[in-house]
Amino acid sequence: MKWLLIIAILFGAPYAARAAEESLGTKIKKVFEPSPTPTRKHRKKKPTPTPSPETSPKRKKASPSPSPTATPKSKSKRKRTTPTPTPEPEESPSATPAQTPAQGKKGWPNVSLSPDQISGYETYPPKVRQILDAGLALTKQNLGYTYGSADPANGGMDCSGFIYYVLKQNGFPDVPRDSSQQYVWVRKAGNFYAVLSRKEDSFEFDDLKPGDLLFWRGTYNIDRDPPITHTMIYLGREKRTNKRVMIGSSDGRTYDGKQRWGVSVFDFKMPPPPKSGDAKISPVFVGYGRIPGLPAQ
Repeated sequence: MKWLLIIAILFGAPYAARAAEESLGTKIKKVFEPSPTPTRKHRKKKPTPTPSPETSPKRKKASPSPSPTATPKSKSKRKRTTPTPTPEPEESPSATPAQTPAQGKKGWPNVSLSPDQISGYETYPPKVRQILDAGLALTKQNLGYTYGSADPANGGMDCSGFIYYVLKQNGFPDVPRDSSQQYVWVRKAGNFYAVLSRKEDSFEFDDLKPGDLLFWRGTYNIDRDPPITHTMIYLGREKRTNKRVMIGSSDGRTYDGKQRWGVSVFDFKMPPPPKSGDAKISPVFVGYGRIPGLPAQ
């Protein structure tokens, strides 16, 4: 038995060593064999990353979404802001806003004079009396100052609209509509007298006669050539005060020291020296002239 055991031990040891060697070999193979496979698998997964396509569409979705929303808002804001200045600016131009507020102003009542309240009215030429009678009749209708109107049916008229209406109704078909062109109309006829002085007793008024058209510049700021902005008709001298008076439509000129808005009789006096360095907004009396086509007096 001892010998059998010894033989078994001697023959079993190499088999056990071989088995151990085989087991170690297999383990080593297992260690080396699986390593390439997972690395290859991981490498395949890494080059095809799923997040890259996910992030790109997200960015694409994010980029278009703000752009359309921002553009309509900016357009809508622009549409809201653009119409507001157009009526202003539009209101064409700077003349209308300066004049239209006078429509709502209320001063002293308009004034009318009868022919017997004007010195020497009965001696005026018939055509001059006809024109002045038509103008004085309008002063009794309680008409306001309405910029752009030349018709008493509108409830008021502006200064050149008054001249246009009165002369048109009394046989002067060629009278222009605005004060600047009325000035040109008189100048072309050759019956204009320029006034440089600011004194009411200046010799430059020696030729002033009832029925003459009176012209100013600088009563409001407007870009026109010639720069005439206001006109009226000379009435003569009032008996009560012996002061020169005129007739027309105004947005704040005075009669007897009180402001009137509308069609009325007004004091004819020289404006004070300008208080501003901008001559465009300082009223200046330019001169007077005969109505073209009026019969010689």
